[in-house]
Amino acid sequence: MATYILLVHYTQKGIENIKESPARLDTVKKAFQAMGAELKEFYLVMGQYDIVCVCEAPDDETVAKLGLSIGSAGAVRTETLRAFTEDEYRKIISALP
Repeated sequence: MATYILLVHYTQKGIENIKESPARLDTVKKAFQAMGAELKEFYLVMGQYDIVCVCEAPDDETVAKLGLSIGSAGAVRTETLRAFTEDEYRKIISALP
């Protein structure tokens, strides 16, 4: 499966209802599982973003659907990055002309 990094910002609605955030996280984990993906790591962070997650999914389309689904609830906005493992990185570099 491919690895992705989700960068998350709370919306005004999300921060106003911050105490509901753990339950929303549980819902998100279930949504990932239902689509054959897995939320591997979750971090509350300080700085430009509020949350950083590492997840695995079968393909970009699955992650796009999950990001749109999560965002449509209105509590957060997401930015998704495709991440390559060290092994994938080495394979990419070795294939360069």
